Amino acid sequence: MANNKALFPTVIWLTLVALTIITFSLGESAMSGKGVMLTLLAITMIKSQLVANYFMALRKTKFLWRAIMFGYFIIVGSLIAMAYLMGLK
Repeated sequence: MANNKALFPTVIWLTLVALTIITFSLGESAMSGKGVMLTLLAITMIKSQLVANYFMALRKTKFLWRAIMFGYFIIVGSLIAMAYLMGLK
């Protein structure tokens, strides 16, 4: 039986691959609009948080460092969403 500690990064990696395939599929489809853009942005923010927590090992650091990265993702994601939505007008 595989060690759960060794299996967990593989599960996270497979999740990242699956989310990447979903975003690629949405991007290549003929779908467009606010809903699609916000979905793509949300998936990208989830992927960023997974990378920061598990591959940059921030989940083992103090809360302050995790909060700084989370805040960064929220601020950048919000600015991208605002720029997109303002561009529609």
